[in-house]
Amino acid sequence: MSLQAVSPWAPDSAYAWKRLAAAIVVGTMACAGLWTVVVVLPVVQEEFATQRAGASLPYTLTMIGFGVGTVAMGKISDRTGIVVPIIASALLLATGYVIAGLAPNLTVFALAQGLLIGTGAAAGFAPLMADISHWFVKRRGLAVVIAACGSYFAGTFWPLVMNQTIPAYGWRATHIGISITILLVILPLVPLFRPKPTVATMVAAEAATETARADLGISPGQLQLLLTVAGFSCCVAMAMPQVHIVAYCGDLGYGVARGTEMLAIMLGLGVVSRVASGFLADRIGGPMTLAIGSLMQGMALTLYLLFNGLASLYIISAIFGLFQGGIVPMYAVIAREFLPPREAGARIGIIITATIIGMAFGGYISGVIFDLTASYRWAFLHGILWNLINLALALWLVWKGKPRFA
Repeated sequence: MSLQAVSPWAPDSAYAWKRLAAAIVVGTMACAGLWTVVVVLPVVQEEFATQRAGASLPYTLTMIGFGVGTVAMGKISDRTGIVVPIIASALLLATGYVIAGLAPNLTVFALAQGLLIGTGAAAGFAPLMADISHWFVKRRGLAVVIAACGSYFAGTFWPLVMNQTIPAYGWRATHIGISITILLVILPLVPLFRPKPTVATMVAAEAATETARADLGISPGQLQLLLTVAGFSCCVAMAMPQVHIVAYCGDLGYGVARGTEMLAIMLGLGVVSRVASGFLADRIGGPMTLAIGSLMQGMALTLYLLFNGLASLYIISAIFGLFQGGIVPMYAVIAREFLPPREAGARIGIIITATIIGMAFGGYISGVIFDLTASYRWAFLHGILWNLINLALALWLVWKGKPRFA
């Protein structure tokens, strides 16, 4: 008798797909914290009378809080399941958005972003990917990247909403509205996440990863270190367009609303890229899919150097979204192919934290480069150099492994 027949909680079951759908909604709400700060960057810079680097600091602190929260919530989810991290996420985010909306100065705003909003957003990404990876075998790559799409749905949905609410009600009232929305959407979904994977599912997963790791020929620690460095590198490069596209358009005279639209297009098409990468990973494996995504991201960054017309920026932002959306979830897919599944939350959390630190560093250093040069050209070149490091590591992993085709 099959495992599917024995238990309704088996991998790839109808319940697994329902859980995945709920994970997307939670991720979309929780990951608001990663993108709302990008939209208000020019407004915050003006209101608190600071330079571009200073206005970028709340984003940097948000990503640091997100990184620390990712590791902590990943470990908690390994021990208790995903329910506790999801509840903590809703409460931290709601509190953080209220405090940020009432902040009297940049310091309070930045601390609310880093300590509360960033930490609260953590449960909406890596822990959800790790959790959903236990509920799929045949379509694990696809399921993991779909779970990761919540962050991009957030990047598409929230900037468009804020583009309407900030002119009408102000950025402070908008933050308080986001707080209420997050509570009303996330908390009713918590009961859907109470079931846990069966013992048989976890035993089978352990055996599969041990076999795959033997074929790869490197230790779990070595693989985790490689993925950590690769994740940091790719996200330093990725941060330049994602963090600064709104301000970049404002500097070029196109207005921040156009930049917000480009960000929404970029992240919306990033969803397409993520889903496509999931299909590809289930056929050729995570390492080869990562290498392809890294190569394409580098090509898109180069286009930003060559063209800066309004129509060109819309097109390049769309291309960038199509090329880079699947890169970060591939680290989770690779981790679940080769690393111990019972440690998935913590291990994936550490790797994803490296990508978060890369985004934080990339977002901040791009602002510093702009302040020093009064141009984003050198910031784009800086991102391209880091992308080359990521591509080299991805190709090394492909070379060490055994690419598979289905």
